[in-house]
Amino acid sequence: MTAHSDSDKWRPKLTYKKSPQPRTARIGALLCLSLSMLLASLGTSIANIALPTLALSFDAPFHRVQWVVISYLAALTLFVVLAGRLGDQFGRQRMLVLGLVLFSLTSALCGLASSLWMLIAARALQGVGAAFLMTLTIALVRETVGGARVGRTMGLLGTMSAVGTALGPSLGGLLIGQFGWPSVFLVLAPISLLAAGLAHSSLPAGPPSVKSPRIGPFALRANDIIPHLTANFLAANMMMATLLLGPFYLGFALGLPPAMVGLVMSIGPAISICTGVPSGRVVDTWGSPRILLIGLLALAAGSFALSALPVMFGVGGYITAIVILTPGYQLFQSANNTLVMADVPEDQRGAVSGLLGLSRNLGLIFGASVMGKVFSFGAGADHIENATSGSIAHGMQLTFVIAGTSVVAALWYMRRFPPNRVEY
Repeated sequence: MTAHSDSDKWRPKLTYKKSPQPRTARIGALLCLSLSMLLASLGTSIANIALPTLALSFDAPFHRVQWVVISYLAALTLFVVLAGRLGDQFGRQRMLVLGLVLFSLTSALCGLASSLWMLIAARALQGVGAAFLMTLTIALVRETVGGARVGRTMGLLGTMSAVGTALGPSLGGLLIGQFGWPSVFLVLAPISLLAAGLAHSSLPAGPPSVKSPRIGPFALRANDIIPHLTANFLAANMMMATLLLGPFYLGFALGLPPAMVGLVMSIGPAISICTGVPSGRVVDTWGSPRILLIGLLALAAGSFALSALPVMFGVGGYITAIVILTPGYQLFQSANNTLVMADVPEDQRGAVSGLLGLSRNLGLIFGASVMGKVFSFGAGADHIENATSGSIAHGMQLTFVIAGTSVVAALWYMRRFPPNRVEY
């Protein structure tokens, strides 16, 4: 174990052992963690496709129906830190089982809702359950797989999150067409119960963590965690901007038909699915700090490429930029999550994992709101469909120049003021 300067004077020395679980139990545990992350991501994406149908079914305007998505995301964002802290206090395996059962029950309630407001309330409770899923899966990685495989497991969880995002619209559309809108929620209930059973039987059921003399996640030096949370926020902000603005640019500036827009937009999630686990393996092999640097550089390069290449080369330029950006995000996520969780004391892993989730969700919200405003400002129009292709291209350039510059600033800060941490 190596240390930077005097970090070992204040931080407890931790020793990580290989997982003592038999092979079958480890497989069950990985399946449980994968399903938990998939369900949390699927809970967002599968509902989006149902909004037009819900508007017709409940005879409600869009600004009311969109609360079906907003209530879930708001509850998820508000409860991620609390969910992690409860896991630290009462046992992470126990709280994950509780979260999965809550997610299952509220999924059933969503499918059985007889009014829009009942559905919105049930979705908020489902978001609370999702907070336990998203937070405690990351917090449980190290004690489940051992130190040598943390990076690749983080990569696997990133892949499952991407699978949920990509699978939601297609699966939701298929279910709605065959069985109606309740099916998009009801289908999640039995999968959640399966994951709860796996969590109960396969995950290590350790006792609640012993409290350290310092209370809360901020027992760690602020300089150790805040730069990583900031970078996590900025990366999520950038990725949401690509998801939000891509269809407008491809459809209105480049004039692609809807089917082609959907095909081009599916390239990013497909790359995420393919690069998640390899990114984790690279982290385990080359080390988190080096891969974190490479990931941030790729994110910045991809953002600047999005500001320039589509204007120069059209669809080919857009795809090239996405091919740079998306693997960079997966490398960053695997390395950043691994690095943050590596030297967190045992009794604070859940809370710090919750902070990671909070920073990511806030980045997604910021990307959907503020970066959308920047895009509209750059295009010179509130209604993008009325803007010229040149104006839309200008909005795209402004948005991603700002996004890329923010990542470069975060990278400079992390290199200029490196955290005092213990490496394992």
